[in-house]
Amino acid sequence: MQDRNRENRKKGSNLWGRVSKFDSREHHKDDAYRQIIAYTFAMSCFFLLASIIGMIYTNERDFWYNVYKIITSPSKLITDYFALGGLGSTFFNAAVCGFCANAIILLTGKKVNATTFAGYMLVVAHCFYGLNFVNMWPPLIGVLVYCIITRRPFTENTHTALFSTALGPFVSELLFRYTLKGGYVFGEVKISLLSVILALVFGVLVGFLIPAINSGTTSMHRGYNMYKAGLALGLMGIFVYNFLYTSLGIPHPVSIIIDNPEYFSLPYAYRGFMNVFFISLFSLTIVWGFASNNLSFRGYRELFRSTGYGTDFLDKFGMPVCMINIGLCGLFIIGYLNIIFVLPSIFPSLPSGVGFTGATVGVVFAALTFTADGQQPRTVWPIVLGYTLLFLFVCLISKICGFDIPWTLSTQSYINGLAFSTGLCPFSGKYGWWAGTVAGILSAVICTATSQMHGGLVLYNGGFTAGLTALVLLPVLDFYNVKAKYEDDRE
Repeated sequence: MQDRNRENRKKGSNLWGRVSKFDSREHHKDDAYRQIIAYTFAMSCFFLLASIIGMIYTNERDFWYNVYKIITSPSKLITDYFALGGLGSTFFNAAVCGFCANAIILLTGKKVNATTFAGYMLVVAHCFYGLNFVNMWPPLIGVLVYCIITRRPFTENTHTALFSTALGPFVSELLFRYTLKGGYVFGEVKISLLSVILALVFGVLVGFLIPAINSGTTSMHRGYNMYKAGLALGLMGIFVYNFLYTSLGIPHPVSIIIDNPEYFSLPYAYRGFMNVFFISLFSLTIVWGFASNNLSFRGYRELFRSTGYGTDFLDKFGMPVCMINIGLCGLFIIGYLNIIFVLPSIFPSLPSGVGFTGATVGVVFAALTFTADGQQPRTVWPIVLGYTLLFLFVCLISKICGFDIPWTLSTQSYINGLAFSTGLCPFSGKYGWWAGTVAGILSAVICTATSQMHGGLVLYNGGFTAGLTALVLLPVLDFYNVKAKYEDDRE
């Protein structure tokens, strides 16, 4: 066995080779679930602190009224809560929803795992552009009812409950606009008994459907889309949306018009504030992981070499090493965003993009969803390369044909699309960087079109896009008999 481990370590010298054996029992504490609970609770506290500082920073005088607007407005993609409310009120929404998710996770106890952590990250991510304290509950209640009727423990379906909040925009539509049949006026909140019943019935129905659809779609993409619930909820959203509106002849919902000239005058939104926030959060995360890992980075080298396909980082390497990975991935994303934000000012021929909008801030957290369950920088960068190469190709074709360049890397929909397409990193890990690059290109091609299929009422649109990409790319690889190039050492 020692000779074999020595051989694996030699192979591990190649970053794309097999990883050496890592004894998680030596480094993975039995109380890993407590570490997840502690870290997610600390993150919610960080949001609350940012809310207070943000309110002072922007002199947000209508704080509570802004919170009220956030929780009582339709929230189809992409409703920027920074514009709808404000910096402090949006972070407060994230903090409150985060604490609610913490309470749900706490009830799960020792069954908390990497997927539960992913559920928390997606909840807080969407609290910046579509999810709030009101619309998160009916789908959650639906999953609870499902567990009660089928006599299945809720503790084993916590992640499903947290993922179900992606359908929150449907709830807001049913509560505040659907029954008005086109008579909705922004700012005039009208709730009827019928709208409440519709929202609750919707929650119960999706609670019964999500577990079945999620299981079926996972087998379709065979785990190559880490945002497993994205494809399931996206497909469900298509049927629900078209039934509620096209089939029943109800006017299709449009995005609400937000008048916030002070916010829209900011060229990069709250760039200074958000850089301080994210750099502080991710640096502290690395320090926390380093300290909890016996003042070392031991284990991260092995994680970095992992393909990430079907690999539970939390179980294999422990939460301290995962926290180091979370922090490093976060800093990588922030560095990328700051670069693409300034491209239009450097190259005037490029169309203007966005900065740290609510949606941009949210997808930073979304891009870290599976950093405890398979995502890491080495397998993510090829996806980023794919988006970049498509952008350069579009620029070249536009230049040759004399067209205006239609989009840039800092266009909001492409920022969101890239954040979720990181879930395709198993292609990079298993087949090599070229496959990850192709996956990134394919995802970028369709990322702006998929939201129209479900009316922008499914918050996991990027995960849905990644799922469709996997459904296209996998059969091609199979048909041409392209073999997976790299394997993890699973001993």
